[in-house]
Amino acid sequence: MKPAKCPTCKKAGNWFEGKYGPFCSHRCKLLDLGKWFSEENKVSEPLRPEHFLQFEDLPPGTDPDQADDEK
Repeated sequence: MKPAKCPTCKKAGNWFEGKYGPFCSHRCKLLDLGKWFSEENKVSEPLRPEHFLQFEDLPPGTDPDQADDEK
């Protein structure tokens, strides 16, 4: 599996293989959770099936944020 960036600190690694995946550490996981609780992060509209169509052909474990960079 290719290294992915931790969503919180952006450090690259194989975070999906660890117990905190996709985060690199318990600290980064809690920082992200805090952003959701404080509503700094939010889903701006209801998710619909068509939002996910672009990801159907990605192999498992692919970082969707980097998928376009590899073409």
